[in-house]
Amino acid sequence: MYQSLGLVIPCYNEQQVLPLLFERLHSFKSQLNMEVKVIFIDDGSRDTTWEQLFQFCEMNSFASAIKLSRNFGHQTAVSAGLSQIDTDLVGVLDADLQDPPELFIEMMGKVREGYHVVYAVRKNRKENFMLKFAYWLFYRILKKVANIDLALDSGDFCLMTKDVVHWINQMPEHNRFVRGLRGWVGYKQIGIPYDRAGRAAGETKYSLRKLMGLAMDGLISFSSLPLKISGWIGFFAAFLGVVYLVFEFIKIFFFEKAPSGWASMIGVTIFFGGVQLLMLGIIGQYLGRVFDEVKNRPIYIAEQTVGFLTKPK
Repeated sequence: MYQSLGLVIPCYNEQQVLPLLFERLHSFKSQLNMEVKVIFIDDGSRDTTWEQLFQFCEMNSFASAIKLSRNFGHQTAVSAGLSQIDTDLVGVLDADLQDPPELFIEMMGKVREGYHVVYAVRKNRKENFMLKFAYWLFYRILKKVANIDLALDSGDFCLMTKDVVHWINQMPEHNRFVRGLRGWVGYKQIGIPYDRAGRAAGETKYSLRKLMGLAMDGLISFSSLPLKISGWIGFFAAFLGVVYLVFEFIKIFFFEKAPSGWASMIGVTIFFGGVQLLMLGIIGQYLGRVFDEVKNRPIYIAEQTVGFLTKPK
């Protein structure tokens, strides 16, 4: 039924790990009795990543690579690969070999059982404590507030059928959160637990700051809860203001002839001023994303392509 497998692999400054990745891909490909295509996306690397990808694709007809004109971000790089792949099954994995390509064999077994999306669920992680805690918290908050069913502890490492990839490619939004789009599409999905290894070589590219940005994209793209919270806080603040005003009037008319507590008044004013700025910031996040969509710029720009994508179909 499924005769071809495509792999989408985003790369950013991965010169140290690429030789190991190439070796693993050759080994993995030899285990399959089906056509395999691999698309690498160089997301604006500043080292020798593109040179190594170019050479590998020139020597291997099953591989192709796209060089983006700058660093557009991991999620955009994944989207770029998904928009170009044309196989019955499509797998997404990172270049650092923390996600073993051999797991796709087990995933394909689930696809043959009737599942359209098989995602990997991380049982153990090799990152430092703070980053592991941030990931743990991020997934659970997003699971609670998102208006779609999102899998816990599951990243972009997954296998999808051609139908699912088609619908993901139909979504033109610029602030991409691929695992959220994957969940929004629906179809029959299942997770496979695995132990996530450490990086085979090189350093992680996902800092805590980038994780926070990804969390914000996921939260705003798939939940309106922050806007609702803004309204609730605003109502609560107004209620407290009325209560305090009534309290001051009672003091003036029944206990004192002059108002007192100017320091507390200034403190309350500063507090509610900060609350207002926070709420404006939340609204600004949504408005900024609307602005990005209205501009309708391309999601990415491909500077150069090598391999089978350059050949006429």
